[in-house]
Amino acid sequence: MCDYTPTPSQKKPVIDRVEATTDTLTSRGGLALFVRYLDRIGLETPVGQWFGPLRRSAKGLGVWATFVQVCCFFLDGTSRHLVHFDRLKRDAGYAAVLETTPERLLSSHAVKRFFQAFGWGRIFLFRRLLQRLFLWRLNLAQPAVVILGLDTMVLDNDEALQRVGVEPTYKKVKGFQPLQVTWERFVVDAVFRSGSRHSNHGNTAAKTLRHLVAAIRTHYRAGVPIVVRMDSGFFDQKLFAVLEELGVGYIGGGKMYDDLQAYARRLDRGAWTPDRDGRHEWAYFELGNRRQSWAAFRRAIFCRLVADATGQKRLDFARPDTVIYTNLGRGEVLDERLRRAGRADLLAAAGVVAEYHRRGGDELVHRALKEFAAEELPFRQFRPNAAYYYTLLTAFFLYETFKEDVCGAVVPLTAYPTTLRRTVLDVAAKIVRHAGAIILKVTEPVLHHLHFLSLWARSGAPPRLA
Repeated sequence: MCDYTPTPSQKKPVIDRVEATTDTLTSRGGLALFVRYLDRIGLETPVGQWFGPLRRSAKGLGVWATFVQVCCFFLDGTSRHLVHFDRLKRDAGYAAVLETTPERLLSSHAVKRFFQAFGWGRIFLFRRLLQRLFLWRLNLAQPAVVILGLDTMVLDNDEALQRVGVEPTYKKVKGFQPLQVTWERFVVDAVFRSGSRHSNHGNTAAKTLRHLVAAIRTHYRAGVPIVVRMDSGFFDQKLFAVLEELGVGYIGGGKMYDDLQAYARRLDRGAWTPDRDGRHEWAYFELGNRRQSWAAFRRAIFCRLVADATGQKRLDFARPDTVIYTNLGRGEVLDERLRRAGRADLLAAAGVVAEYHRRGGDELVHRALKEFAAEELPFRQFRPNAAYYYTLLTAFFLYETFKEDVCGAVVPLTAYPTTLRRTVLDVAAKIVRHAGAIILKVTEPVLHHLHFLSLWARSGAPPRLA
């Protein structure tokens, strides 16, 4: 067989050399959608009112412009180091996407000064901002029942050098352990704490829930049923008493004491009720339980895993047991509110067990947050790290609303940050000036595959923050 020799017209094109271009190009064209979205939702007013005094000189960048650039840094996710701002400052295409000039881009030193300028009074205002964003989404969604998740999240800073507040945690690493309240995909309130602060340390959880419940009933609906899910780290009669006083339902894990296990062993098989949660098989029984220091009995459900997700049956000695405490289904006013809201299933034992197992959804919020930004915080002092953490939470909240309000047609709501970054943000674009207008140009496949014109229209008309 003779060798095939292609004609010159059939040869593939070969790159002969590399040259610089003066065109304004960027690989993050989708960030323009996020910047446009932030500009339209009406967040500039509360940010300016609450954090405006941080600007000490008229020569520097305004607080809102700084806030937008920091949120874009988190959403971009290219680097977890603040020195990345110095590289971005030399990128004219990145500046054009953010609708500014390279001279007005932040440097790493400017970002550090911004976070170090926060006092504790200003840092506390981040919690008000998160609650305001939460109430905004609550009034848009109009849920019949508000189900909150209460948990802590460990930020692994084991390799960080000399961070104030980095202490041993229950996960065998040193870091921070903030208390966080979640609703659906959002972190709606948080308390930044050192690593040794356990779940129910002090009265932090009770105070946080008091403020949040008052905000929901004042700015959403006074009679809305509220239910809090929590694990055994919050097993405390004082916290239960606070929620009962507020008329709030709770579904919480309890500690497995010897007397409960002995009582379960004495029960006949007929006393156990079988149940199936997806691919898992469970068995449970109800009882009234009062611990030694408690003043009253509380409803408890003893739950045992019979078969795991693979269908493998568990022997008695290998079955993990759980005890769940709740104030639902006791004939109180909250029960009637749940019935009127169409959630009478929460009053039955099977509904309580199923809702407790949905706590896994709260863990997915923490997983998405850790994928959104690095766990290691950049400062040595506790105060600027707290400001950085709350800015991160605010940016994460806005990422979730952006995904829902703008990108819902091309990215599922359950998608993690990396999926949105690769699908929507990492878009090659060219910014040109023509006839007095600034135009963002993308390729034809991107324009049609992502329905980019539709995304552009949705980012310009989002629901506004009331």
